[in-house]
Amino acid sequence: MAFDRELAERISTALVQLPPGITNEFSEKQMFGGLAFLYKGKMTVGIVKDGLMVRVIQEKMQEVSQIEGVRPMDFTKKPMKEFLFVSPIAFETGQQMQYWVNLGLEHAQKKLKEIA
Repeated sequence: MAFDRELAERISTALVQLPPGITNEFSEKQMFGGLAFLYKGKMTVGIVKDGLMVRVIQEKMQEVSQIEGVRPMDFTKKPMKEFLFVSPIAFETGQQMQYWVNLGLEHAQKKLKEIA
């Protein structure tokens, strides 16, 4: 499995910044040839090589897609619904990384509410 382990540490650091109790609900799983971080079993963010894949709620997809370094996730040559690839230019700082982790968490929490 080829992914950036330093990037995994940066994501873990961002998870610790979440409200108490939420961090404990995360797990890691090998997915998409990389590493994914799941909240209560729902994928939030992941690592593919040196970039991120992020789940984003549909209502924010257009806005977030305009950020430099962001493009649709298209493993199958067709964009995947509510998935984005994020290149390193878009998560250089801790604040930027926290933004992506928060977006992924928001997506997972929304999906969990929909099935509850």
